[in-house]
Amino acid sequence: MTQVFAGEQVNTYAIIVIKNAISFYIRTGMKVNKAYTPSAMLRTASYYTGKTYKRSQLAQARDDLASLLAS
Repeated sequence: MTQVFAGEQVNTYAIIVIKNAISFYIRTGMKVNKAYTPSAMLRTASYYTGKTYKRSQLAQARDDLASLLAS
């Protein structure tokens, strides 16, 4: 069975994925894949939250993404 996502569902899925990738990196120190460097994850988080983050603000970015999902 194929699931089709459209519109806002795509953004919601992307936010969930990047939030989980940041959480995994914080917890283990390992990247989910080669492209998900801390800087790349923060750039993606900035795209969705509209805030800019420094490399030391991974936890803040994760929390901001979680609050986006909650609203």
